[in-house]
Amino acid sequence: MSLYWHRTTFAMSSEPRGRVLCVTSNFPRWEGDSAAPFVLHLAQDLQALGWSVDVLAPHAPGAAVAEHLAGIWVERFHYFWPEALQTVCYRGGALANLRKNPLDKFKLPSLVFCEWASLFQRLRQNRYDLLHSHWILPQGFTGALVAGPRKIPHVATVHGSDVLALKGSVLDLCKRFALRAADAVTVNSSATRQATEKLLPGLPNLRTVPMGASAAREPEASRVSALRRQYRREPGPLLVFAGRLVFEKGVEDLISAIGLLAPKMPGITALIVGDGQDRPALEAAVGKAGLGARIFFTGWIAPEVLPDYLAAGDMFVGPSWFEGQGLVFAEAMLAGTPVIATDVGGVGDTVQHEVTGLLVRPHARGEIAAAVERLSRDPALTQQLVVSGKAHARAHFSRSQAAESFSTLFENVLAGRAAQQVRTNYVHKHREKAT
Repeated sequence: MSLYWHRTTFAMSSEPRGRVLCVTSNFPRWEGDSAAPFVLHLAQDLQALGWSVDVLAPHAPGAAVAEHLAGIWVERFHYFWPEALQTVCYRGGALANLRKNPLDKFKLPSLVFCEWASLFQRLRQNRYDLLHSHWILPQGFTGALVAGPRKIPHVATVHGSDVLALKGSVLDLCKRFALRAADAVTVNSSATRQATEKLLPGLPNLRTVPMGASAAREPEASRVSALRRQYRREPGPLLVFAGRLVFEKGVEDLISAIGLLAPKMPGITALIVGDGQDRPALEAAVGKAGLGARIFFTGWIAPEVLPDYLAAGDMFVGPSWFEGQGLVFAEAMLAGTPVIATDVGGVGDTVQHEVTGLLVRPHARGEIAAAVERLSRDPALTQQLVVSGKAHARAHFSRSQAAESFSTLFENVLAGRAAQQVRTNYVHKHREKAT
């Protein structure tokens, strides 16, 4: 109860449009954490529109159990003891963590149960008008188990990995249950929508709502110049990658492509921005290829300065093997950097070949090299991609658009539930009169 008192004393003075509990398995563990911030950004943007948003997420070693983080009230549930063994979530994401440590799969039942228990405890207090689950496994599943009996409206958001990567008959049954039980389902890309519709054809109230790209400010010219002086060699080019350093992001393919280009482009260098559990292996691959003087690992950087690093590159290369949406491509476009990306998952919604960027096949290292050469030789095409890419990202992938879309959806779901309750009450009343 003391946590609730602290939460309510921090609430907005005016009555909110509604009180939302957001449950997610990926959220910054502390101020300045390297975890992807898009759920935090959505919560902040919804609060700016007048909603009251709390977040429930798994605990992690070193994280607070409850705190205000960047204006959002966050509670974190323990799911394994001692807490140092809570290693399923965060870092490179659950799928990458399970690949690296297969024994972590035995912690999954504990994670699901503890998430369900934490949700049950919070929703039984009737302090929320709506539940918003990010990822249908496990959040959409546990949310359905709790929100249904409590008669709390439930919106489930599919981010891609939950339908495109997690496979199996039992998992598919759990996913279908979660999708059917939700009042509304959102997907972040056309590829995610296609996979969701294939999993459960005819799903009503399905909406495509891309997550918003973070572009808090324009790149700072002095910082961009300093980065180019530090990492770029004349005549260039300087390539930039930004993301989690896990094998699935295709950084090894980028390293190999640079090896192919080095004899023909003596000035080529690359900046690898980010961190993850596969960073040591990738650094070893750079050393083995003899590219240590060309490829630089920055480690994690604050999201606030990411636009400077993206703008410092002559081109952004994202050779992922899998992407549900790929926000970083829109972020690179907003920074004014031409994009080369693999044609996988939802990337095509952002990177349209020869219109907003160049697309290559996954694992096609020679195609990456050819695309780099093409942009280096064709400044007119490069400028066209910069202009079209920035306009496309601004028009379709802004944070404000995402927040407005979710805000409207929440209002519609709440209104629909209210109308349904009125109809139910009317029927009950007239049945009682009839008897």
